[in-house]
Amino acid sequence: MPNEADHNEGGGDKESEESAQDSSEQSVRKRVRTNTPSPHRGANAPQASPPRFVSVEELMETAKGVTNMALAHEIMVNQSFQVKPSELPEGSLERRVKEIVHQAFWDCLEAQLKKDPPQYSHVIQRLSEIKETLLSFLLTGHSHLRSRIEEVLDLTLIQQQAEKGALDVGALSNFIIEMMGSLCAPCRDEDVSKLKEITEFVPLLKAIFSLLDLMKLDMANFAVNSIRPHLMQQSVEYERNKFQEFLDRQPNALDYTEKWLKDTLKNLRGASSTEASADPPAFLPANVHNQAYLRLLKWEHLSEPFPETMLMDQVRFQEMQQITEQLVLLSSILLIVYTTTGEAISGIPGLMETLKNTVHAMLADMHAPSFNLQETLVTTGEKLCMELSQCLTQHGSAALSTDQKNILMGQISATIQPDNTVRQLMDSRVQSYLLATLESSQHKTPPPIPGGLAPICKELQALAVRFSCLVNFNKLVFSPFYRKILQECFSSGDGVTLKEMLTEL
Repeated sequence: MPNEADHNEGGGDKESEESAQDSSEQSVRKRVRTNTPSPHRGANAPQASPPRFVSVEELMETAKGVTNMALAHEIMVNQSFQVKPSELPEGSLERRVKEIVHQAFWDCLEAQLKKDPPQYSHVIQRLSEIKETLLSFLLTGHSHLRSRIEEVLDLTLIQQQAEKGALDVGALSNFIIEMMGSLCAPCRDEDVSKLKEITEFVPLLKAIFSLLDLMKLDMANFAVNSIRPHLMQQSVEYERNKFQEFLDRQPNALDYTEKWLKDTLKNLRGASSTEASADPPAFLPANVHNQAYLRLLKWEHLSEPFPETMLMDQVRFQEMQQITEQLVLLSSILLIVYTTTGEAISGIPGLMETLKNTVHAMLADMHAPSFNLQETLVTTGEKLCMELSQCLTQHGSAALSTDQKNILMGQISATIQPDNTVRQLMDSRVQSYLLATLESSQHKTPPPIPGGLAPICKELQALAVRFSCLVNFNKLVFSPFYRKILQECFSSGDGVTLKEMLTEL
């Protein structure tokens, strides 16, 4: 008969793990493909390896390896990673069936206890599961608690007491609650106290299993946080080996990564050819590699496949791309305000922060499907004009004239164009700062904030830290694969030796 404990012991941990893997697994599995040319590849896409047949077993084994790699990666790069319980959708058939089956079990258990004499067979099974769970929470040094649990929850003795009608389920319940209070996290103390308020045995047993579920999650998350600092090197080697296994099964699994790096080098060469003199350091492998990472913050996700080696972080790069675009627009508007208004507002304490908060609030949902940027920029211009006029009046200066308002609102509305001069300037400075962060990450010295970006320095620095952490971890894992690709790129003769390449990467 299925029951809460069966769910907890047999499937709960598995479901919790699946829930934690969900987002990473879905994004990675979309790219598990056989060695046949994809119909979505265009003329400029990398060519596939010769087609071959792939068995279902091979495909499932590959998917399993990718899933495990994604989970290990998530633990390392997501500092807020937590194992969470799997929740079936509200109102779904699966959820309803699960609730009916569980309720039927508890009703059956209650009916057995009401018989004369009571039948304790299912109760003893549940006590056995509770005992096993409590013992699983113990550490090596908990020898006293282990002895107490073994003594009080002696299943042989409990069976004998049940047969003689001398089983005291109340005393056993109180002991279990006491042990749970000793072993639970502080955040569960209130939940343990609520157990003491339940007087009926079956509802109490049901509540105990529910709380033990949560305690299992707490223990799992505690273990993850405890071992994370010691997992860096092991995780790097594990991910690299798993990806190599994946590459052995899918020889074309680096096609888009190769295209990403080669296109970056091609773009750098094209930009250099338009200048008066080329900058040789720009063609060092490390420079090409850093520029390639920077390109990911301007990626066309809907039309261009993401590099395979970056796929587990695609969602994170999309988030950082949106943050970058928002910061560029925010800094552009603030620069326009202070450039247009001039000395009248310079030095007014707190004004910059007030204006920044106003613009930030207006642009908070700028990547939502229903967001209308043109209307928002018009509204933002009007709101800023009103706030500036009030501030100027309060400080004894004349309010903005109609011409000043029109000019300011017009320039703010013009930032909707990607080729707007101010917007391009701020974008260039943000990109330069992020690139400088990558280049200086080995020296632990953060680069100075470029001019005009001081109002968003905190947000920009936080973005740079997040960006560089992801990039540096990715370099650690996939540097052998990148080195091989870049070696082929430079083999045509750019004055870079293999020794220099090894040093750079």
